[in-house]
Amino acid sequence: MSIDVRHATFGAITAILLIGTLYSVTYDTYLDTSDPLLTHLPHHLHTTHYFANKANPLNLYFIKRAWGWTSAAFLTLWLTSPPHKRTVHRLVKWGTETALWLVFTSWFFGPALLERLTVASGGECMATLDSGAVTVPYEYCLTRTAISAQTHPFLFSASSWVPDDRLPVLPRLRKGHDVSGHVFLLTMSALFLADQLRMSLCARKWSFTHAVAVVFNVGIVAIWLFAIYTTSLYFHSPFEKFTGYLLGVAGYMVTLLL
Repeated sequence: MSIDVRHATFGAITAILLIGTLYSVTYDTYLDTSDPLLTHLPHHLHTTHYFANKANPLNLYFIKRAWGWTSAAFLTLWLTSPPHKRTVHRLVKWGTETALWLVFTSWFFGPALLERLTVASGGECMATLDSGAVTVPYEYCLTRTAISAQTHPFLFSASSWVPDDRLPVLPRLRKGHDVSGHVFLLTMSALFLADQLRMSLCARKWSFTHAVAVVFNVGIVAIWLFAIYTTSLYFHSPFEKFTGYLLGVAGYMVTLLL
């Protein structure tokens, strides 16, 4: 009996996230990105654990461009598939997942859904200064507006707001429930590509270009699994990773309804 690659990928994601999260709790390796007193600081393990440093290549060149890589992998697979497998239905699935990515992480008639959830759960727009983290009007986070004593003097009228030499600063949403956008997107991406790979793995013969596309897709899925592992070890609270995982699975399952 052959193993469905979708089930194998789902099992791998679940096991990796569970084991990594349990390890992070046991050995205190994760950074609570919702805590305004901690989130602007370097990870407490950044000097000893390579992937705890946000400047690592995996984060900069892959995770931050995850849907771009996922889309590129899918399109190479689709374009090199035999004509009878190059269906519009597969493109509709990709378009649906792209729309979900945009809705949750970029725009939903204003702020993205993940931002709305953070605010609804008690999140505040905060600017981190040398004198501490201060709350500013929410629209500064919504418009991604950098603030300084020169550009927004009325915000610094209170004596406790001491301008520092790092200004201007970009306010960010803190507190509340910060769903792990990385876990959400990586989970949805890995499951989507596994679903697309299933059609190729069932074929008896591949062209050379399609074989290259299959290897490329398998490589991207492997990178996403490793990225889920590093995220589970070093970033977000356990519950934030869990909700990101649930949203990622739900995002993939939407394509099963098509």
